[in-house]
Amino acid sequence: MSVNKVILIGNVGKDPDVRYPSQGNAIASFPLATSERGYTTANGAQVPERTEWHNIVMWGKNAEIAEKYIRKGSQLYIEGKLRTRAWEDKNQIKRYVTEVYVDTFEFVGRPRSEGDAS
Repeated sequence: MSVNKVILIGNVGKDPDVRYPSQGNAIASFPLATSERGYTTANGAQVPERTEWHNIVMWGKNAEIAEKYIRKGSQLYIEGKLRTRAWEDKNQIKRYVTEVYVDTFEFVGRPRSEGDAS
C-alpha cells in the first residue's frame, strides 16, 4: 500500500497564473509559503524561522475559482498530491520541478477586501 497526500496551510506568494490550453480546461499555478516558527533550544541556541515555498497547481473548476478569488497574501488550506515533472531546457540540461496538484482547498483566516492595505 502507498499514499501520496499533502496537506498545507500557508500564504499565497503571488497572484495565480491562469492558462487555458487548447483543450479549454483552466490551469492555475502559484507559490505557497509555509513557515515554521523560530525557537530557542534548551541550551540557549536560537533557531530562526524557516519558510518553505511550494509550487501549487490547480485544474478545471478549482483553477477558475483561483483566478477569481485567490490573491497574493490569501491564506489557504490545501489537500493534494505531489507530482514531479522533468524537461530539458534550451541547453539540453534536464530540469525537475515538484508540484502539489490540488484536490481540494479552502480559504482560511479573514477574507481580504480590495481596499485592504498590506
